[in-house]
Amino acid sequence: MIAISLPSSTPEPAELPILSRHWGEPESWTLRNYVAQKGYQGLKAALRMTPDDVIAQVKESGLRGRGGAGFPVGTKWSFIPQGAAPGGDGTPHYLVVNADESEPGTCKDMPLMLASPHMLIEGVVIAAYAIRASHAFIYVRGEVAGVVRRLRHAVAEAYDAGLLGADVLGSGFALELVVHAGAGAYICGEETALLDSLEGRRGQPRLRPPFPAVAGLYASPTVVNNVESIASVPAILRNGAEWFGRFGTEKSAGYTMYSLSGHVVRPGQYEAPLGVTLRELLDRAGGIRPGHTLKFWTPGGSSTPMFTAEHLDVPLDYEGVGAAGSMLGTKALQIFDDSVCVVRAVLRWAEFYAHESCGKCTPCREGTYWMVQIMRRLEAGDATEDDLTKILDITDSVVGNSFCALGDASGVPIRSSIEHFRDEYLAHFPGDGHPGGCPFDPSKATVFGEGGTQ
Repeated sequence: MIAISLPSSTPEPAELPILSRHWGEPESWTLRNYVAQKGYQGLKAALRMTPDDVIAQVKESGLRGRGGAGFPVGTKWSFIPQGAAPGGDGTPHYLVVNADESEPGTCKDMPLMLASPHMLIEGVVIAAYAIRASHAFIYVRGEVAGVVRRLRHAVAEAYDAGLLGADVLGSGFALELVVHAGAGAYICGEETALLDSLEGRRGQPRLRPPFPAVAGLYASPTVVNNVESIASVPAILRNGAEWFGRFGTEKSAGYTMYSLSGHVVRPGQYEAPLGVTLRELLDRAGGIRPGHTLKFWTPGGSSTPMFTAEHLDVPLDYEGVGAAGSMLGTKALQIFDDSVCVVRAVLRWAEFYAHESCGKCTPCREGTYWMVQIMRRLEAGDATEDDLTKILDITDSVVGNSFCALGDASGVPIRSSIEHFRDEYLAHFPGDGHPGGCPFDPSKATVFGEGGTQ
């Protein structure tokens, strides 16, 4: 068994990176490497506390969910009925980690699980202890076979080291952890659809209430958290809530991963305190590709209202982005320069949502289909200005009226693109010697692979 030292009473320096600090080291994914970097010290600290005290510390830290909504993690844990394990009424509790990363532009959880799977596993054990769960599941998108293999190997290492199983580190706490590979459906990123899929049914969202904290997996109290949310917990238990609060802003505490993709010189994952701006991130990423300027970008993936160059200095935290008219979401910053046709980009997103709609509710099933039909006509120059009004009417029928957030997400890029780039839509229509159709050369855009080199 690998020896795991007790956590130091002196917190680590409040210096970034935290989540990605050891990604570049040889075999960073092994248990031996992780333990050498203070791994599982947070778990040892947690096991010396009561479950309620662990929840209180996570609450005090201000950690908010990193999966999109930004709901406080400790508060979510506290919704689980408390009492003697496994539950105050004898009902088992479950922890489910949502690793079904499918939002266009989002790519932070997969490298984290590849490079540091034990950070996630340690967070899982701490969270399960806090909510008095004896079973936990990591639901991974099925196409990423390499991530699934890496996680399962790390889980096997943890079992062999006594970090999982019937008696975790001799504490008497028992936890079984299963890595489950999904079938690859965007809808399973929605927590109740994920639970249905995990139970062996078709992944479709459930009607709420009851909420998962009351009747989740197998109709039992369940906490569903994102990968980054859970992976952030060990450092909090190692160093304390006050240490975590030194990062970020007053209402959006901590550090996080920002995924930069598209027309940047060095796309990738950038760990920074919440509240950093895109201008600062672009400085680290080498800026927009040479010879071009920023045109539009998404602060949290395609399901969040787009921003333009006017928003370069918006603080990228939950309050700052919300006040500017968008959502932080998964912090998937897709960057588009002046070579890209916004209508073509929105069409691609519309096609994605229509393809991924589970078809359970009529507004989403029918609405996403008609969004694609009209967007195709708009992009080809076969529509009229009346079609702009028509597609906005369709989005109004879908957004806020669908069973889950997929319907809401489908209308977001359409609404925000027309708000910011109505003239560009009009430029696709015939007139003034223009035959109609997209005025942009697709071979120069390269974001969606029409031509050129990335």
